[in-house]
Amino acid sequence: MKERVHTVGDVMTRRVVALAAGAMFKDIVRALETQRISAFPVVDRSKKVVGVVSEADLLRKEEFRPDGEDRTRGPAARPSARSDKAYAVTAAELMTSPPVTVGPEATLAGAARLMARHGVGRLPVVDADGVLRGIVSRSDLLTVFLRPDQDIAEEIRREVVGGRFPEGMDSVHVEVHEGVVVLTGRVSDTSLVPLAERLVRSVEGVVDVRCALTPPRHRPVLEPDLAYEDRRAPEAPDTA
Repeated sequence: MKERVHTVGDVMTRRVVALAAGAMFKDIVRALETQRISAFPVVDRSKKVVGVVSEADLLRKEEFRPDGEDRTRGPAARPSARSDKAYAVTAAELMTSPPVTVGPEATLAGAARLMARHGVGRLPVVDADGVLRGIVSRSDLLTVFLRPDQDIAEEIRREVVGGRFPEGMDSVHVEVHEGVVVLTGRVSDTSLVPLAERLVRSVEGVVDVRCALTPPRHRPVLEPDLAYEDRRAPEAPDTA
Protein backbone atom coordinates (compact mmCIF):
# COMPACT_ATOMS: atom_id res chain seq x y z
CA MET A 1 0.00 0.00 0.00
CA LYS A 2 1.36 3.40 -0.99
CA GLU A 3 2.27 5.71 1.90
CA ARG A 4 -0.10 8.66 2.23
CA VAL A 5 1.57 12.01 1.63
CA HIS A 6 1.20 14.39 4.56
CA THR A 7 -0.59 17.67 3.94
CA VAL A 8 -0.71 21.05 5.63
CA GLY A 9 -3.92 19.97 7.33
CA ASP A 10 -2.02 17.19 9.11
CA VAL A 11 0.53 19.48 10.78
CA MET A 12 -1.17 22.87 11.11
CA THR A 13 -2.16 24.46 14.41
CA ARG A 14 -5.95 24.55 14.58
CA ARG A 15 -6.41 26.86 17.56
CA VAL A 16 -5.42 30.21 16.11
CA VAL A 17 -5.43 33.67 17.65
CA ALA A 18 -6.74 36.08 15.01
CA LEU A 19 -7.18 39.84 15.00
CA ALA A 20 -10.20 41.91 14.10
CA ALA A 21 -9.57 44.68 11.61
CA GLY A 22 -10.16 47.27 14.34
CA ALA A 23 -7.60 45.86 16.80
CA MET A 24 -5.42 48.65 18.19
CA PHE A 25 -1.64 48.91 17.83
CA LYS A 26 -0.76 48.46 21.52
CA ASP A 27 -3.18 45.56 21.90
CA ILE A 28 -1.47 43.82 18.97
CA VAL A 29 1.96 44.31 20.56
CA ARG A 30 0.66 42.86 23.83
CA ALA A 31 -0.80 39.86 22.01
CA LEU A 32 2.48 39.19 20.20
CA GLU A 33 4.33 39.27 23.51
CA THR A 34 1.79 37.03 25.24
CA GLN A 35 1.46 34.45 22.45
CA ARG A 36 5.18 34.42 21.60
CA ILE A 37 4.52 34.37 17.87
CA SER A 38 5.63 36.68 15.07
CA ALA A 39 2.40 37.33 13.14
CA PHE A 40 -1.39 37.26 13.34
CA PRO A 41 -4.01 36.72 10.65
CA VAL A 42 -6.62 39.46 10.41
CA VAL A 43 -10.20 38.29 9.81
CA ASP A 44 -13.50 39.94 9.00
CA ARG A 45 -16.83 39.15 10.65
CA SER A 46 -17.20 36.01 8.54
CA LYS A 47 -13.81 34.72 9.76
CA LYS A 48 -12.36 35.19 6.29
CA VAL A 49 -8.69 36.14 6.25
CA VAL A 50 -8.22 39.66 4.89
CA GLY A 51 -4.60 40.27 5.86
CA VAL A 52 -1.67 39.48 8.13
CA VAL A 53 0.01 41.70 10.72
CA SER A 54 3.61 40.77 11.51
CA GLU A 55 6.33 42.11 13.77
CA ALA A 56 7.88 43.68 10.68
CA ASP A 57 4.69 45.69 10.07
CA LEU A 58 4.72 46.97 13.65
CA LEU A 59 8.40 47.89 13.51
CA ARG A 60 7.74 50.41 10.75
CA LYS A 61 6.73 52.81 13.52
CA GLU A 62 10.23 52.56 15.02
CA GLU A 63 11.97 52.46 11.65
CA PHE A 64 10.49 55.78 10.55
CA ARG A 65 10.37 57.47 13.97
CA PRO A 66 12.37 60.72 13.88
CA ASP A 67 15.38 60.73 16.16
CA GLY A 68 18.36 63.02 16.69
CA GLU A 69 18.44 65.93 14.23
CA ASP A 70 15.39 64.58 12.41
CA ARG A 71 13.20 65.86 15.26
CA THR A 72 13.72 69.47 14.19
CA ARG A 73 13.02 68.96 10.50
CA GLY A 74 9.27 68.83 10.67
CA PRO A 75 7.01 65.84 9.93
CA ALA A 76 8.55 62.95 8.01
CA ALA A 77 7.47 62.49 4.42
CA ARG A 78 5.31 59.56 3.34
CA PRO A 79 6.98 58.36 0.14
CA SER A 80 5.70 54.78 0.15
CA ALA A 81 3.23 52.27 1.53
CA ARG A 82 6.13 50.96 3.62
CA SER A 83 6.53 54.24 5.49
CA ASP A 84 2.75 54.75 5.68
CA LYS A 85 2.65 51.92 8.23
CA ALA A 86 4.60 54.16 10.59
CA TYR A 87 1.35 56.13 10.98
CA ALA A 88 -0.90 53.07 11.34
CA VAL A 89 -3.02 52.64 14.46
CA THR A 90 -5.26 49.64 13.71
CA ALA A 91 -4.76 46.15 12.30
CA ALA A 92 -6.52 47.18 9.10
CA GLU A 93 -3.93 49.92 8.56
CA LEU A 94 -0.98 47.77 9.57
CA MET A 95 -1.77 44.52 7.79
CA THR A 96 -0.26 43.19 4.60
CA SER A 97 -3.07 42.55 2.15
CA PRO A 98 -3.98 40.51 0.21
CA PRO A 99 -2.57 37.81 2.47
CA VAL A 100 -0.49 34.84 1.35
CA THR A 101 -2.53 31.78 2.35
CA VAL A 102 -2.49 28.05 1.80
CA GLY A 103 -5.14 25.33 1.69
CA PRO A 104 -5.22 22.37 4.11
CA GLU A 105 -4.80 19.95 1.19
CA ALA A 106 -1.47 21.48 0.08
CA THR A 107 1.65 19.36 0.42
CA LEU A 108 4.33 20.25 2.95
CA ALA A 109 6.83 20.81 0.15
CA GLY A 110 4.40 23.14 -1.60
CA ALA A 111 3.87 25.15 1.59
CA ALA A 112 7.64 25.39 2.14
CA ARG A 113 8.14 26.75 -1.38
CA LEU A 114 5.34 29.27 -0.85
CA MET A 115 6.98 30.52 2.36
CA ALA A 116 10.35 30.84 0.64
CA ARG A 117 8.89 32.65 -2.36
CA HIS A 118 7.17 35.29 -0.22
CA GLY A 119 9.71 35.47 2.61
CA VAL A 120 7.25 34.57 5.37
CA GLY A 121 7.51 32.14 8.27
CA ARG A 122 3.80 31.44 8.84
CA LEU A 123 0.84 30.92 6.54
CA PRO A 124 -2.86 31.18 7.41
CA VAL A 125 -4.65 28.00 6.35
CA VAL A 126 -7.99 28.70 4.69
CA ASP A 127 -10.78 26.64 3.15
CA ALA A 128 -12.26 27.13 -0.32
CA ASP A 129 -14.28 30.13 0.96
CA GLY A 130 -11.25 31.85 2.48
CA VAL A 131 -12.35 31.08 6.05
CA LEU A 132 -9.53 30.63 8.58
CA ARG A 133 -9.02 26.97 9.54
CA GLY A 134 -5.55 27.05 11.09
CA ILE A 135 -2.03 28.29 10.71
CA VAL A 136 1.14 26.52 9.63
CA SER A 137 4.65 27.59 10.58
CA ARG A 138 8.12 26.59 9.46
CA SER A 139 8.52 24.45 12.58
CA ASP A 140 5.28 22.62 11.73
CA LEU A 141 6.67 21.69 8.31
CA LEU A 142 9.86 20.36 9.89
CA THR A 143 7.99 17.75 11.95
CA VAL A 144 8.08 15.43 8.93
CA PHE A 145 11.80 14.92 9.63
CA LEU A 146 10.91 13.25 12.94
CA ARG A 147 9.65 10.25 11.00
CA PRO A 148 11.30 6.99 12.23
CA ASP A 149 14.17 5.65 10.10
CA GLN A 150 12.50 2.24 9.90
CA ASP A 151 9.34 3.73 8.35
CA ILE A 152 11.42 5.61 5.78
CA ALA A 153 13.39 2.49 4.85
CA GLU A 154 10.25 0.37 4.51
CA GLU A 155 8.62 2.90 2.19
CA ILE A 156 11.73 3.11 0.00
CA ARG A 157 11.98 -0.68 -0.26
CA ARG A 158 8.29 -0.99 -1.06
CA GLU A 159 7.63 2.03 -3.28
CA VAL A 160 10.99 2.63 -4.96
CA VAL A 161 12.98 -0.60 -4.94
CA GLY A 162 10.07 -3.01 -5.15
CA GLY A 163 7.44 -0.85 -6.79
CA ARG A 164 9.28 1.10 -9.47
CA PHE A 165 12.20 -1.20 -10.27
CA PRO A 166 11.18 -4.76 -9.38
CA GLU A 167 13.57 -6.24 -11.95
CA GLY A 168 16.28 -3.63 -12.30
CA MET A 169 16.88 -3.07 -8.60
CA ASP A 170 16.44 -6.52 -7.11
CA SER A 171 19.94 -6.40 -5.64
CA VAL A 172 19.64 -2.99 -3.98
CA HIS A 173 20.05 -2.63 -0.22
CA VAL A 174 18.53 0.25 1.74
CA GLU A 175 19.81 1.57 5.07
CA VAL A 176 18.60 4.69 6.88
CA HIS A 177 20.26 6.41 9.82
CA GLU A 178 19.06 9.76 11.18
CA GLY A 179 17.12 10.29 7.96
CA VAL A 180 20.17 9.76 5.72
CA VAL A 181 19.51 7.01 3.16
CA VAL A 182 22.34 4.81 1.88
CA LEU A 183 21.70 2.80 -1.29
CA THR A 184 24.15 0.01 -2.10
CA GLY A 185 24.10 -2.88 -4.56
CA ARG A 186 23.92 -3.40 -8.30
CA VAL A 187 21.45 -2.26 -10.94
CA SER A 188 20.89 -3.64 -14.41
CA ASP A 189 21.10 -0.20 -16.02
CA THR A 190 23.18 2.76 -14.81
CA SER A 191 20.48 5.13 -16.07
CA LEU A 192 18.38 3.94 -13.12
CA VAL A 193 20.80 5.46 -10.60
CA PRO A 194 19.85 9.19 -10.88
CA LEU A 195 16.17 8.26 -11.15
CA ALA A 196 16.38 6.14 -8.01
CA GLU A 197 18.07 8.98 -6.13
CA ARG A 198 15.36 11.49 -7.14
CA LEU A 199 12.59 9.12 -6.08
CA VAL A 200 14.23 8.44 -2.73
CA ARG A 201 14.66 12.18 -2.07
CA SER A 202 10.91 12.62 -2.63
CA VAL A 203 10.09 10.31 0.29
CA GLU A 204 8.96 12.27 3.34
CA GLY A 205 11.49 12.45 6.13
CA VAL A 206 14.57 11.88 3.97
CA VAL A 207 17.40 14.21 5.01
CA ASP A 208 19.94 13.16 2.37
CA VAL A 209 20.77 10.30 -0.01
CA ARG A 210 24.13 8.56 -0.37
CA CYS A 211 24.01 6.53 -3.57
CA ALA A 212 26.59 3.78 -4.12
CA LEU A 213 24.78 1.77 -6.78
CA THR A 214 26.93 0.10 -9.42
CA PRO A 215 26.26 -1.67 -12.76
CA PRO A 216 26.40 -5.48 -12.95
CA ARG A 217 29.64 -7.25 -13.65
CA HIS A 218 30.05 -8.53 -17.21
CA ARG A 219 32.25 -11.54 -17.78
CA PRO A 220 34.35 -11.29 -20.98
CA VAL A 221 33.69 -13.78 -23.76
CA LEU A 222 37.28 -15.02 -23.49
CA GLU A 223 39.55 -14.76 -20.53
CA PRO A 224 42.44 -12.40 -21.35
CA ASP A 225 45.13 -15.05 -20.83
CA LEU A 226 43.30 -17.49 -23.11
CA ALA A 227 42.51 -15.00 -25.82
CA TYR A 228 46.16 -14.60 -26.71
CA GLU A 229 47.42 -18.06 -25.84
CA ASP A 230 49.46 -19.74 -28.59
CA ARG A 231 47.97 -23.22 -28.76
CA ARG A 232 50.36 -24.54 -31.47
CA ALA A 233 52.44 -27.61 -30.60
CA PRO A 234 56.07 -26.76 -29.85
CA GLU A 235 58.49 -27.38 -32.74
CA ALA A 236 60.86 -30.33 -32.51
CA PRO A 237 64.44 -29.32 -31.76
CA ASP A 238 66.86 -29.23 -34.69
CA THR A 239 69.22 -32.23 -34.34
CA ALA A 240 70.99 -31.84 -37.61
